[in-house]
Amino acid sequence: MPVASKKIVIKNKQGLHARPASLFVQAANKFDSIITVIKDKEEVNGKSIMGILMLGAEKDSVIIIRAEGPDAESALEELEKLVSKEE
Repeated sequence: MPVASKKIVIKNKQGLHARPASLFVQAANKFDSIITVIKDKEEVNGKSIMGILMLGAEKDSVIIIRAEGPDAESALEELEKLVSKEE
């Protein structure tokens, strides 16, 4: 099963809170791959809003997004674009 992962710095000024987290989860759920988000030593399901919010990932936090499954590369690409936007 294809696995892709990437270390990303969050550029959104709100970090991964409320609306950005919701958008992230919506995007992650479009893919068949298993999405995992890692911050420090915490690993959460990228398709769970509660998991994403628990990370407390603020602007300039470094996270790793890992996608495992048939559409891993495209999932990673789309999710990276979301957290890299400076909105």
